[in-house]
Amino acid sequence: MSERNGGARILLVDDDAKLRRVVTLSLESEGLQVIEAESGEDALGKITRHKPAFVLTDLRMPGMDGIELMQKIHAAHPGLPVLILTAHGDIPEAVRATQAGALDFLTKPVDREKLVRIIGEHLGPEPAENGGDWSEGVVTRSVRMQDLLEAARRVARTDSSVLISGPSGSGKEVLARAIHRASRRKGEPFVAINCGAVPAELLESELFGHKKGAFTGANADHTGLFRAAEGGTLFLDEIGDMPLELQVKLLRVVQEREIRPVGETRTIPVNVRILSATHRDLMRCVESGSFREDLYYRLRVVDLRIPPLDERREDIPLLVAERLRQLAERGAPRRVFSPDAMEVLAAARWPGNVRELFNAVEQNVALSPGRVISAAQVRNSLGQETGSLPSFDDARAEFTRNYLRQLLSMAKGNVSRAARLAERNRTDFYKLLKRFEVDPAEFKAD
Repeated sequence: MSERNGGARILLVDDDAKLRRVVTLSLESEGLQVIEAESGEDALGKITRHKPAFVLTDLRMPGMDGIELMQKIHAAHPGLPVLILTAHGDIPEAVRATQAGALDFLTKPVDREKLVRIIGEHLGPEPAENGGDWSEGVVTRSVRMQDLLEAARRVARTDSSVLISGPSGSGKEVLARAIHRASRRKGEPFVAINCGAVPAELLESELFGHKKGAFTGANADHTGLFRAAEGGTLFLDEIGDMPLELQVKLLRVVQEREIRPVGETRTIPVNVRILSATHRDLMRCVESGSFREDLYYRLRVVDLRIPPLDERREDIPLLVAERLRQLAERGAPRRVFSPDAMEVLAAARWPGNVRELFNAVEQNVALSPGRVISAAQVRNSLGQETGSLPSFDDARAEFTRNYLRQLLSMAKGNVSRAARLAERNRTDFYKLLKRFEVDPAEFKAD
């Protein structure tokens, strides 16, 4: 175990106290800190309190099993690595766990050297070794965004496929580039394509390349973006807009790690880490039949959600300052917003999120007759988009409503399970659901 990983916290989850003791002693001898949990429910609470860097969990446990625990961990703490322990007879279930997002599985009795090696590989280098500028493009002081960046840094250490979700203009490509810079592939290409901006008939050729003469206008061989990103990262933006027939071919590439250019009979191996993004609800697309379920789960090994700007308003002054700096570097006149103008910006609706805010700042800089941009100028530029912050009671009610919906989504509509996650008794939880008009039936699986 490298010294750089010494002291990292490992959460060990197993109902067998003797096994926990043996594994704990092995890991502590490598300089790691071990937090023990005897059940999945116990583990979820300890993750919140102790913030481990790695989770090691038994597959078969009373109550919540290892797969269900892993799914809850990935929902609440995206990017936190989970390794499954299993008996020889449960290897098919362990394979299913890796397909669902586990790093790997180990059979009991645990091979100490292999366990230490896997943990070392996935703890990876600390941020200082990655370079302190890996997240420089993400401007934030928001606690939610800081948690998101920590999850992004963790998942960057692996080659897991990541789905970045969030509304248009929220900065999905910025986060994808940060993940690339924090990864072992940072010295290799980062290649991005917007799947919704390329005509369907050309998208296959753009991704996989084509052979000369493969179709009308194919006057020369074309490499394609997968091969252009060899050794690095391919970012598939707006993946939800990809045609179904091409989704089948992308699934094969993800599974086999090889491509077949249009008009070619041979396949070509590729070594590319795939990051994808969408503003759509892909699960609803799966339910409607417009997106393949098997591809969805292949791309969404880890799901990172960027909150809309109106959920991180504390970042608006920082983002405005960053945009003013960028514009000044490009030769625009130096401008500042008056305190009243900044209040208007902070209170405005931003359906276009960071992109819309940046455009508004640029417009105000371009049109301002003086150095200080006034509140009246901002209101005029925003038109009907100005508004006011909600009251404290309204904001708290909206937060509670969203929190209850998130719990029920994680619990698939099971009220008892959701109540346990919230650490409330079921009676109180039912009262909260009634008070905030949240219907558990909406979240039950068919």
